[in-house]
Amino acid sequence: MAQAPRQARQARQASETGAAGAAGAAGAAGASGAAPRISIVMPVFGVQDELRACLDSVLTQSFTEIEVIAVDDHSRDRSGEILDEYAARDPRVRPIHLDRGGGPGRARNTGLDRASGDYVWFVDADDLLAGESLAAIGAQLARADPDVLLIGFARLQPSGAAEPNAWRRLLREQEPGQVFTLAERPEVIRLTMTSWSKVIRRGFLTGLGLRFEPGIHEDVPLTCLLLLNAKRIATLETVCYLYRERRPGTLTNTPSDNNFQIFARYEQVFGVIDAHRAEFGQFRRVVFDRAIWHYTTVFEAPRALPRSSRRAFFHLMSEHLTRFRPASYVYPPGLRGLKYRLVERDAYRVYLAIWPLNRARVAAAKLLRRRPTAAS
Repeated sequence: MAQAPRQARQARQASETGAAGAAGAAGAAGASGAAPRISIVMPVFGVQDELRACLDSVLTQSFTEIEVIAVDDHSRDRSGEILDEYAARDPRVRPIHLDRGGGPGRARNTGLDRASGDYVWFVDADDLLAGESLAAIGAQLARADPDVLLIGFARLQPSGAAEPNAWRRLLREQEPGQVFTLAERPEVIRLTMTSWSKVIRRGFLTGLGLRFEPGIHEDVPLTCLLLLNAKRIATLETVCYLYRERRPGTLTNTPSDNNFQIFARYEQVFGVIDAHRAEFGQFRRVVFDRAIWHYTTVFEAPRALPRSSRRAFFHLMSEHLTRFRPASYVYPPGLRGLKYRLVERDAYRVYLAIWPLNRARVAAAKLLRRRPTAAS
């Protein structure tokens, strides 16, 4: 798909800025006073041990057209003090201290409301940016002028090893600056639903009126609706983000019944698809497949669900599979297809019996694709 002419891009940016950018523009970040190219919105809570490394990974890069809107979600540790310390020596850091905790969704919404950049990137304060990732992103934004840029990432293990994204092949471009829609490349829905894996045109996001929901798995409806509506999606295979896995105490690493919220998140997406069948009906199958994969991934994660809740979670998986499955859906081949059939039948104990086989398959696949990945 051809890139939009410069005149069209400038006109679109001017119209998108409007009221949505008025609040943020009043506090534009760069030391020069010019509006930044990228607003990094960072929810911060209880990360005093990781926060400095995260901020340093952002602020020491050669690409400087940024602002960092760091939202202290009423942290009980020294996270807020660290933000103020960095803000005192770097005007690009703009801390916001909330008077009560509201979770990462509320913190991101607050930061988005204060953002003034052309693009927004939601970065978690306990993760890291890869070295010179901002320059790579800035160059790709200039080439492709996308509504949404899907970026490469790696999973940073406690050992320090960086494990490549299993779906990174979907980020490879056929030609520089290529843009597409979800209809043209529906397979990109398989990429992670996290907000940190996308750099989003701020005017596009605010124009859709999308907000992060309270609770966890809050990225799911926002990610799906962004991809459903985007006219210009681009990719960047370069590893730009390093996601810390298995950090103790994080929302995604603590057994909790809050993980049941994932069902409501996808139910919300299916509701939008059903309400706009003419526009979005063609995506029901790929979203359904992504949802069932996501449910089974949460179910199989060793630190996601309390043991006492696992049977109820499995039953809801079965209920959703039956309720939302498209008439034309064909089960995938191999072990994944077998798992889905067992979910359909609510065959909890049989699923548990084959689960070790799947863990062995996943472990083997990780070993085959593992290779050294720079963590800086």
